[in-house]
Amino acid sequence: MTEYKDLLKQGLVQPTEMELFIANADGSDARQITKMGKANWAPYWHPSGNKIIFASNHATERGFPFTLYLINTDGTGLEQVSGSDTFDAFPVFSKDGRYLVFSSNRNNGGTHDTNLFLAEWQD
Repeated sequence: MTEYKDLLKQGLVQPTEMELFIANADGSDARQITKMGKANWAPYWHPSGNKIIFASNHATERGFPFTLYLINTDGTGLEQVSGSDTFDAFPVFSKDGRYLVFSSNRNNGGTHDTNLFLAEWQD
C-alpha cells in the first residue's frame, strides 16, 4: 500500500511496464507485438483486423502523458495517432471504422476530469 501511495503522489500507478500480445481466443499462438518498455495498454482492434490501437507512455521520461498509437498485428508500422501533453487512452473504433472514441484529460480546465472525444477516422 505504501508503494502505491508513493507512486500516486508522483502521478504514477503500477504496473509501469506492460507490453501487448495477441493470441487465439483459446490463448494459443500468443505473440508479443510491442517491445517498447513502459506501459503499453488499452488495446482495441482496428475494424480491418490488421491493426491494433492502444495507449502508451513509452516516449516519456516520467511515465506520462499517455498517447494513442496504431500498430500492425505483426508488430511493425508503429504510428502515433494522438498528441497532447495529457492523458489519452481507452480507444474504441465504431463498428464501421468511421469513428474513433477515446478518453482524454485534455480541455478539462486543469482538473482531473476525463472526457470522451469522438474523432472522424481517416485511414
